[in-house]
Amino acid sequence: MKSLVRELLHLTSANITTSEKARQFFSTDGSIFQVTPQVIMYPHNENDVIHTVKYLSWQAQEGNKIALTARGKGTDQSGGALGDGVVMVFPATMKSLKDLTKTTVTVEPGMIYSHLQGILQSHWRYLPPYPASIDFCTLGGAVANNAAGELTLKYGATRNWVKSLRVVLSNGDVIVTGRLTKKEFKRKKAQVDFEGHLYRELDKLLTDNKELIQKAKPTVSKNSTGYDLWDIKGKDGSFDLSQLIIGSQGTLGVVTEITFYTAEYNPQKTLLVAHFDDTAKAEEAVKRILPLAPCAAEMVDYHTLDFMREHKPEMLKGININDLPKLILLIEFDNHKVAERKKKAKKAFKILNEYTKIVKFSEKLEEQTELWRIRRGAAAVIWTHTGAKKALPIIEDGIVPIENFSKYLQSVYKLFKKYNVKIATWGHAGNGNLHIQPFFDLSNMRDRAKIFELTDEYYRLVIKLNGSTSAEHNDGIMRGVYLKDMVGTKIYGLFEDIKNLFDPLNFLNPGVKLHVSKEDAMVKMRKEYSIKQLYEHLPSTYNH
Repeated sequence: MKSLVRELLHLTSANITTSEKARQFFSTDGSIFQVTPQVIMYPHNENDVIHTVKYLSWQAQEGNKIALTARGKGTDQSGGALGDGVVMVFPATMKSLKDLTKTTVTVEPGMIYSHLQGILQSHWRYLPPYPASIDFCTLGGAVANNAAGELTLKYGATRNWVKSLRVVLSNGDVIVTGRLTKKEFKRKKAQVDFEGHLYRELDKLLTDNKELIQKAKPTVSKNSTGYDLWDIKGKDGSFDLSQLIIGSQGTLGVVTEITFYTAEYNPQKTLLVAHFDDTAKAEEAVKRILPLAPCAAEMVDYHTLDFMREHKPEMLKGININDLPKLILLIEFDNHKVAERKKKAKKAFKILNEYTKIVKFSEKLEEQTELWRIRRGAAAVIWTHTGAKKALPIIEDGIVPIENFSKYLQSVYKLFKKYNVKIATWGHAGNGNLHIQPFFDLSNMRDRAKIFELTDEYYRLVIKLNGSTSAEHNDGIMRGVYLKDMVGTKIYGLFEDIKNLFDPLNFLNPGVKLHVSKEDAMVKMRKEYSIKQLYEHLPSTYNH
């Protein structure tokens, strides 16, 4: 370890520490896993990343493989930000806004999402696919996971808003990715360097397996499993390598700069809140409202409301806590033209009234903020619960086609009744994406034994319903276990080919996404669960 630190200090301007406190701090993220790194590194610039990658690549060639894991704020719930080698932490030192135009913004990966959002909104612009962890997560992490959120229903996920990336490849070369025209793509393939090799081989892989890839295209509205093989090559012959890097969780390269497209910001919205006692009716209502193009269609179920009633009843203002509904839907419209927005909202109100008589119509920002607390505050109440049993992110990101939503929800309830486990459920009803978190005590051996029994059944259910194991939180360790079951042996083989193409020495975040066994995952399970890394800020030091 000392020689590794000595070399990295010599080659880079980075702050480096091997202190026990730092290594323990970065041994966890938002997941249930723990992996202790050897070295924590805070790069100051792209050159630090380049020299580190080159050194670790050389070490791997010499038979001394040391993993490199790029990390933001550690909100990742899949275990994708954990590694046993060098953990490269970006928020403290590479967090700058590099450029701002009328329609784009360029940032370093360590910038906190909400910091950028605040700057953009002061210019009447914003990034629509913000996740619920906006106040904590980094933009680099959002790209790594293809993050999404409440507005993804209308605006898409992170991949729909990335214009270009700067990426350090596994040999230390730096490339700029973005949508290439047919001519530009042809020139790229003619290059005699590593970048040219990647373009040629990837094009061949996509062409040779075109029919297989097309048949395997996910049928859900959001997907962050595996590598995206479907959005790289355009029908017009264009080619965008960014689409492969987005959602790859640092397994194909290290992103050092991101250019996003931005959207016009409109704070004026119309919100509808409806209470349902029948999930099938809620599904029917959502399906009829979706053609109206709401920007959000969110839900909170009875189990979550019941938990809030017990632990934070003040957040249920305006709800009869003695007669909680089975499900609450929040439908929002953000059309810039007031008349159009009101027209759509009134149509949605009429539809909702056919299924339930408890519907709230709001156009006042202050009132909307209060109503949204039920959904936006749910996760915070549950995550910060101090009891022995904690809500664990082990099946928190499944998604099914909207026509299977009610069946999905009812099947989940039956599953947890079978295991006699308490749950909380909320999520993106318009996408059929549920955030389900069961309560377990990781220090209890019986609870630990139940976890993978339950996840086995749950992920089989999601796959059976033509869903995806991850809509927006990605594979990491947790869902890496189930990736082959999800996509099938042939597509999984293509994922392996892509990983081998980009990272032939397998030192870029290994053990994440691909080649994750259940046995490995079980060994890495923590003995206790907390999300203290969201609230503590460990300063970068030279204690090594």
